[in-house]
Amino acid sequence: MHTRGHRASNGTLPDGQKSEDSNGLPPPNPGVRLVHTPDPGWRPGVKQPHPYPGTKMLQLSPEVEGVKMYPFVISAIVPRPIAFISSLSKEGKGNLSPYSYFNVMSHDPPYVTIGCAHTRGRPNHMKDSEQNLLETGEFTLNMMSEWFVESANHTCGSYDRGVDELELAGLMPVPSVIVKPPRVAESVVQLECKLRGTYEVKNTKGDSTGRIMIGEVVLVHVAEAVVNRSQEGKLTVDLAKYRPVSRLGGDSYARICEAYDLPRPDTFWQAQGPTSAAAKAGHGG
Repeated sequence: MHTRGHRASNGTLPDGQKSEDSNGLPPPNPGVRLVHTPDPGWRPGVKQPHPYPGTKMLQLSPEVEGVKMYPFVISAIVPRPIAFISSLSKEGKGNLSPYSYFNVMSHDPPYVTIGCAHTRGRPNHMKDSEQNLLETGEFTLNMMSEWFVESANHTCGSYDRGVDELELAGLMPVPSVIVKPPRVAESVVQLECKLRGTYEVKNTKGDSTGRIMIGEVVLVHVAEAVVNRSQEGKLTVDLAKYRPVSRLGGDSYARICEAYDLPRPDTFWQAQGPTSAAAKAGHGG
């Protein structure tokens, strides 16, 4: 991940690469490297060491903290995928904005959820994306990759309603097939979606602080260049070619540079049989 905290104390990346090039810029994504798991010798039932044994656990009450929970939430629940949402107002004005309160919830059919936090100073405290989705019930969700992250980030400013962030950021619109909002050409994974439900979020004072939007993916577009197909015909996206970005706390984004595989216990450990350590710990059956 390309964040300041992952550099070694001597200013180099963990694998010995320089953290900056001759122009003072970070190096480009070197690709995704498959590595060992953090503890490849672990066996079922064996206790794994905690890096902070005996540490005091702080307690945060959302009722007491209120909006002060924001910096903690976005720095603790990481990394978060980013939904780059394209929508239209009922008058047909375009809007484009990234949301990291987002994830996929199912696959048959694919459903996604998006969290829209309310902002003071706006009509009904709603951002344009939320208002557009409520008005039209349609949007496209364009996954973000490294090669246009600066352009995408430029769309998250507090622009006036009706400003077309897609044009402002220099991104290219592509007509959708089922829904009216355009897709983003720079994205290699584009999802056409329809709004299926909402849930209003209120704090303990009864104030409306956000809304959770539930959308159904009605059509998927994926660039052939980033697709892998198994012998059984299953399609997957090649992570190294996809180069997705995710959100951390503050202004930080993250990239994927390393990955490791962990087999499901029902497909690996049962075949191996319980170890003596697992049997002693009572986890053998």
